[in-house]
Amino acid sequence: MQGDTEAEAELLATKIHKLRIFRDGGGKMNLALKDTGGAALVVSQFTLAADTRSGNRPGFSQAAAPEDGARLYLHFAACLRTLGVTVETGQFGAEMAVHLINDGPVTIWLDTAA
Repeated sequence: MQGDTEAEAELLATKIHKLRIFRDGGGKMNLALKDTGGAALVVSQFTLAADTRSGNRPGFSQAAAPEDGARLYLHFAACLRTLGVTVETGQFGAEMAVHLINDGPVTIWLDTAA
């Protein structure tokens, strides 16, 4: 989003590294990425900044400028790597088809805004 900084990317990378969202042996969400030895797929998706409050066409005026978004995207991936996470990335700004298996009914929105 406009105004996002490297500090926020670092905060989110650290949070994702430590967030206990993976099941332990008892089936509880009790393990973090750092505990599982898992990896991260980091894909840019400016459409998450869509404003749909007015009309029928989403607006993206609050999305970061492409050069800022690319810089923060790469910085975020680098932060995860620094924390020991294996990271794969897509190509910033490209249309990509990503296939995944979503294991569980959990989606968590992380935001640094208070």
